[in-house]
Amino acid sequence: MDFTTIGDLRLSRLLLGSNPFSGFSHQGVERDELMVHHYTVARIKETLFEAERLGITGLVARTDFHVMRMLLEYRDDGGKLHWFAQTCPEVGDSEACVRRAARGGAVACHVHGGVMDHLVSQGRAGEVAGAVALIRSLGMKAGIAGHTPAVFEWSENHLDADYYMCCYYNPTPRANDPEHVHGAVEEYREEDRQAMTDLIRGLSRPVIHYKILAAGRNGPEEAFAYCAARMRPQDVACIGVFTGDDPRMLETDVRLFETHSRLRNCPRSEAPSAVPASLAELAISSNRGDDDPFRVAATQTAPARRGRS
Repeated sequence: MDFTTIGDLRLSRLLLGSNPFSGFSHQGVERDELMVHHYTVARIKETLFEAERLGITGLVARTDFHVMRMLLEYRDDGGKLHWFAQTCPEVGDSEACVRRAARGGAVACHVHGGVMDHLVSQGRAGEVAGAVALIRSLGMKAGIAGHTPAVFEWSENHLDADYYMCCYYNPTPRANDPEHVHGAVEEYREEDRQAMTDLIRGLSRPVIHYKILAAGRNGPEEAFAYCAARMRPQDVACIGVFTGDDPRMLETDVRLFETHSRLRNCPRSEAPSAVPASLAELAISSNRGDDDPFRVAATQTAPARRGRS
């Protein structure tokens, strides 16, 4: 696994996300419930230790009480993943979430993407400055997340953050409500992915690329190839997995990420001509058109393929 740094924090270039652990499938209420019932604390811990074995060093997870309890048990069992904490508005304001993150041993904390989308759209983005200052005062790296380029365009001019979490898609507008609504209609548009990755090129902070798989709607090989081609040396990617669909999903995704990162970084004369056959057998077919290596599989109505995020 390749590594990079955010300040003095050394990180693997692939991080584990936690939406499936908390039942955020972005695939409908039935899938939400399936994930909640599958991911007992024991199964979550198994996934976290598997991530460690595969070379992942960080976990992006919410500051809700379920995650806090799970992390307590995981660390009591010897777990070592760095926690990138995310505020969650349904269990408290940003300040309360930041303080929970610090008590729980987070190395970094960022303001929820829906909250940032909402504040920017309402002309109230300056309200986040206090939360960012509090994060730093408590010894954590400070960041913001968002689903629209406008969030980061504002931040570049008004906020001193350590990192950004940039979502490839804006599936549900948050102008009127910052919170995620289970079962809401979500749209994954290629133009959103292109706009965000175009913006990332010029951002001044390290970026965590997330929802790169469009919540399971993009084939994994296409998604990792696209992401690897657009990650800068200082950037990392974040993925969630649902082992109820495939117990080897995380292993498959790590190998695909590593393979496409190598293809991106090595000279053309040294690059292998194709993804190794063993990986092709593990990966879910992306159904890409031969003439367009980055054709997005997601549309407004396309069903999600698997429990990835």
